[in-house]
Amino acid sequence: MRGFPAILAAVICLFALLPAGLPGPAGGEEGKCVPTAEDAEGPFYKPGAPERLSTGSGLAISGEVLSWPGCRPIPGARVEWWHADRSGEYVDSLRGAQKTGPKGGYAFTTLPPGIYPGRPPHIHFKVFAPGHKPLTTQLYLRGGEKAVRFVLVVEAEKRNR
Repeated sequence: MRGFPAILAAVICLFALLPAGLPGPAGGEEGKCVPTAEDAEGPFYKPGAPERLSTGSGLAISGEVLSWPGCRPIPGARVEWWHADRSGEYVDSLRGAQKTGPKGGYAFTTLPPGIYPGRPPHIHFKVFAPGHKPLTTQLYLRGGEKAVRFVLVVEAEKRNR
């Protein structure tokens, strides 16, 4: 029960940040979304991350999972994330996952990622959505951010286009 106030504060923070007018999806020609660039999974991915709303506090991440082509929200997509702690170590407590809501949205709080030797601060993401290719990517941070909007655009399998 001791962790409940921290979780409640994280959830309140997320709901306060969602309408903050943060940037939207990555745009292509004529404002259409484009698939999110693939990036390295790295050696520290573990399948089966626990579903949770928070892996710490200090950084709020939110966004949507969209389908390409068409830019439609994907409800029920699984979004997994993992990153290094402040000392640069990958630990299980900084791994999480959640299913997107009816409008394709996801939101979680976490600690700001530490610097893994030789790399800028980053958070790994893996997205699984029915009828779409799995996506593995990374969100690179500049440092000092308190809230980041990260829209994930996944490519439909050819038979579903």
